[in-house]
Amino acid sequence: MKVEARLNNLRIAPRKIRMLADIIRRKSVVEARATLKNVVKRGSDPILKLLEQAVSNAKHNYSLSDSNLYISKIVVDEGPKLKRIMPRSRGQAYEIQKKTSHILMELNEIEKGKGIVKEEKKEEMEKEEKKTEVKKEEKKSRFGEIKEDKKLKAVKKGKSMGLNRIFRRKAF
Repeated sequence: MKVEARLNNLRIAPRKIRMLADIIRRKSVVEARATLKNVVKRGSDPILKLLEQAVSNAKHNYSLSDSNLYISKIVVDEGPKLKRIMPRSRGQAYEIQKKTSHILMELNEIEKGKGIVKEEKKEEMEKEEKKTEVKKEEKKSRFGEIKEDKKLKAVKKGKSMGLNRIFRRKAF
């Protein structure tokens, strides 16, 4: 069962919040709480409050226990920028952008016997394995045959490929 909680217009820059979001993503609620309480960052308190809100939503709406939940998705987007002006020399104005963040947190239930489900990671790993296999086959077909042929020719002529190329002199 997916449970969502949102926090809009948080007056902290998104890149600073994303650091914390990356730390707690795909962790159980208990681990995430402990981590956020011990992290010394200004954004840890609002994210902890959002986590508590999501847990209370899960308890109240779906009667789930917090020990059986994990953070399946946490997304930090950029909110509206508050634009301020700072005076500079020679009558110029320098714009200051005070950035805001929108945070979406999604909790999911841990399936019994499987632990925290990492379907996204499994799919990504399978795709990467297929890509590497295809790349290896392409390299073999492109370069493997050509290099072997050159080596065979050099061996037949009685030359070693490496030394001949390193000490070759070119006339200018």
